Amino acid sequence: MALIELRNLTKSFRVYQKREGLLASIRGLWHREYREVRAVRGIDLDVEQGEFVAFLGPNGAGKTTTLKLLSGVINPTSGAALVMGHVPWKRENAYRRRFALVMGQKNQLWWDLPAQESFRLHQQIYRIAPDAFARTLDELVELLDVARLLRQPVRELSLGERMKMELIAALLHSPDVLFLDEPTIGLDVVAQHRIQQFLKYYQQRRRITILLTSHYMKDVAALCRRVVVISHGRIQYDGSLSGIRDSFSSHKIITLQLAETASTDGFQRFGEVLEIQPPRVKLRIERPAVAGMLAAILAQHSVEDIAVEDPPLEEVIADLFSQADTSADEDEPPADALPAAERAG
Repeated sequence: MALIELRNLTKSFRVYQKREGLLASIRGLWHREYREVRAVRGIDLDVEQGEFVAFLGPNGAGKTTTLKLLSGVINPTSGAALVMGHVPWKRENAYRRRFALVMGQKNQLWWDLPAQESFRLHQQIYRIAPDAFARTLDELVELLDVARLLRQPVRELSLGERMKMELIAALLHSPDVLFLDEPTIGLDVVAQHRIQQFLKYYQQRRRITILLTSHYMKDVAALCRRVVVISHGRIQYDGSLSGIRDSFSSHKIITLQLAETASTDGFQRFGEVLEIQPPRVKLRIERPAVAGMLAAILAQHSVEDIAVEDPPLEEVIADLFSQADTSADEDEPPADALPAAERAG
């Protein structure tokens, strides 16, 4: 039995559509028009204990909505979910004590107080025994190297320092499941790396289950073996990170190091020329044609070295999002084709 189970999970929002102009605003007092936003559309997903799963998708894909459903923050329109045997939106205390949610754009710490005061409050909320609280806090503070910052008001901390404190607050009660929504958003490269290293070490040591949403592919590559791609509320891919390239990348990047005296002319007939810096040439070649084109290049040009690489992960993910957008546009009915109950209240 999976630790997290989703079955046909769906969430729709009814959004008021305000018209421009004074007359339209007055008319809206008596006759309001609404639009249905289907944020999550029948998701089926299983996550096993101890997995570190990346939840990827463009803005508005349904990632954060799904995490809110799993956290019990909002109720679904239809479908079912079980997390550690609990239905999240029942908001049972037994469930609340076993998970944590960290949102990179939301604060759970008191802004004008030192972080250690918020930690004490969390101790009381989760009824953590004093010895367990002290032991866990000391461990997290040491791992994140923030002892000198505990007495400093949260508002005076940098963004990266605040995120470290947010993670400590979320992990004080030793949850079995951790939901992370953009934990490194806005952080510089050094801060991102430190957060990544901490999460990797902590997850491996405690074997907790983590669902991570992020727009930074370096987060995903550093932390997650499994990737779930969601777009327009539907799962488009569920598998390994390397499998994304195999499934959705249609080409390879070929870098040729030519002999010093070799000409760099005429390479456009082998594929798309991305860069020419004599004696180096970089080409984009469709996967099925790579072997044949390399044979032709070697037969016609003096080549000293060859590198065959997959395209950058960011590029592959962007292509996948674009394909999902096109598919969703084809499936989505125009607004005037929706039932009246979905178009107006």
